[in-house]
Amino acid sequence: MNWEYESPRKAYGETLVELGKEREDIVVLDADLSTSTKTAMFGKEFPHRFFNVGLQEQNMMGIAAGLARCGKTVFASSFAVFATGRAYDQVRQSIAYPNLNVKIVATHGGVTVGEDGASHQMIEDIGLMCGLPNMRVIVPVDSHEVRRVIRFVASQDGPFYVRLTRTALPNLTSKDDEFVFSRGTLMRDGSDATIIATGIEVSYALLATEILKKEGYDIRVVNMSTIKPIDKGIIIKAAKETGAIMTVEDHNIYNGLGSRVAEVLVENYPVPMRRHGMRDVFGKSGRWDALLEHYGMDEKGIAREMREFLKEVKK
Repeated sequence: MNWEYESPRKAYGETLVELGKEREDIVVLDADLSTSTKTAMFGKEFPHRFFNVGLQEQNMMGIAAGLARCGKTVFASSFAVFATGRAYDQVRQSIAYPNLNVKIVATHGGVTVGEDGASHQMIEDIGLMCGLPNMRVIVPVDSHEVRRVIRFVASQDGPFYVRLTRTALPNLTSKDDEFVFSRGTLMRDGSDATIIATGIEVSYALLATEILKKEGYDIRVVNMSTIKPIDKGIIIKAAKETGAIMTVEDHNIYNGLGSRVAEVLVENYPVPMRRHGMRDVFGKSGRWDALLEHYGMDEKGIAREMREFLKEVKK
């Protein structure tokens, strides 16, 4: 595939600067990781509206809540493991429960954090955030979508969780595409089965379908950027038209995309299903691409998993 690769973190930082120029109510907080999360771009342009609170993620969420109470639109950023794990109580009690206008944009989500190892590879964050009433959860598929998503969440009242990766992503969408909240996107049509993927795994799912195509399989691919509220319609349609669904995510298979899709299917249109991702294990330290290969989450691993799944379906 001849894809252009771009950093979603950089797209986030650039979009914050654009919003800062357009709106005086935009305020940004970070917890001593602004160079990595790219919120430093906003801090350089608008130092009076940028607050680096240091290694105090819990306090950052409390401050974000207070600023939102004062009428500000607040973006609070850190690595996913800190933004959702270390600060979970504050996110729950101070942001989600009072339904405040705070946008938690976490970078370095999933096992693709790489060399930082299991302690920093947050594979539970989607589950944690989806379980919170009032919280909406988005995992953009590429940098173009990051820009659209950040603008969208800034235009909406209430809390959002946006998960970004450390590594660059291929741009699978165009700059002119529209982001429609709570809507999945058909990336490739097919009739034998459907892969529903999110984030970095969408590109690997598309590559996997090329491998499977040579073997005679026709696989549909859906990008599910909005995890909560999830697009029930596109899931049920895929179930009816292809008869089998496999989810793929850089996250624990428990309480992530797979669980959300399974809930829709079991309540509306049960079909054979398989969840693929981190199989309830912590990650290891290593290059991010080597880790995806190790856990079977690259194109070869996804193709292998789908091949085995379809054999079981046809028994």
